[in-house]
Amino acid sequence: MSTLQVAGRKSLMLFSGRAFPELADEIAGFLGVTVTPMTARDFANGEIFVRPEESVRGCDAFVIQSHTVPINQWVMETLIVVDALKRASAKRITVVAPFYPYSRQDKKHRGREPISARLMADLLKTAGADRIMSIDLHTAQIQGFFDGPVDHLFALPLLSDYIAKSYPSQQFTVVSPDTGRVRAAEQWADRLGGAPIAFIHKTRDINVANQVVANRVVGEVEGRLCILADDMIDTGSSIVKAADLLYESGAADVIVAATHAIFSPPATDRLKNSKVREVVVTNTLPIRPEQDFEKLTVLSIAPMIARAIKAVFEDGSVTSLFDGRS
Repeated sequence: MSTLQVAGRKSLMLFSGRAFPELADEIAGFLGVTVTPMTARDFANGEIFVRPEESVRGCDAFVIQSHTVPINQWVMETLIVVDALKRASAKRITVVAPFYPYSRQDKKHRGREPISARLMADLLKTAGADRIMSIDLHTAQIQGFFDGPVDHLFALPLLSDYIAKSYPSQQFTVVSPDTGRVRAAEQWADRLGGAPIAFIHKTRDINVANQVVANRVVGEVEGRLCILADDMIDTGSSIVKAADLLYESGAADVIVAATHAIFSPPATDRLKNSKVREVVVTNTLPIRPEQDFEKLTVLSIAPMIARAIKAVFEDGSVTSLFDGRS
């Protein structure tokens, strides 16, 4: 069954980009539907063609796309899918982007810089998207870039529950990798029973991407199991340097937890060869075989997205599903 219907002939249809179809299939399984068949191919010059194989007239369409590498190809494919659905008379189109593309470019650090996160929102709106659903946006202000509803979901309950169950009776300290994520660390601390928090004071060269200098730890970490929590891991440089600093400051052990496993090279080698006990991430982005390693645990966000999609489809409350935080 490719559609889910309610009274009044309202129908839900799922569509998947080619970046990570396995996630879309998993979400569809929790909803009791199948992903609607769609032709998608590349022309010789790289242009993308898509066409839904079933009528979408009047449907509530959900387009699921994980913006992994090559990110620009999947951004373009998302826009083309939305445009095709809009022109085929879909009633409402929701883009489900677990990892929001260009989210780190959310403001101008210097003159003549783009705000690419806003551009992404504008492009999706122009293509025909009515709503966006995403997980752990890099900054909350991105919600205001889109002229329409944005369902901002959080992986914190999934990640923190796993850690609490896997490491019972441990003395946790939640560590923010920088001062900008202290609020997120406080939410982690609440979920872990009021654990103390600490943060890494670091500097970043705005002229060089993916390079930071971890300076010192602020907070009590000696003898404690530190949860180093971040929204994403790209090259792994920042998170591994922070973990090393925690060990140097007397931490008993370090667990890294992050929502988005971008894992650009050489992230896998850095994490695999680091001293951290475990790296816990979600599958907002696909983990390729060469990115997997023994210390890596991947938790599925498919049930969370499926519940949110069902709530949107039935005009229910998404916020109430996630402890009032989404």
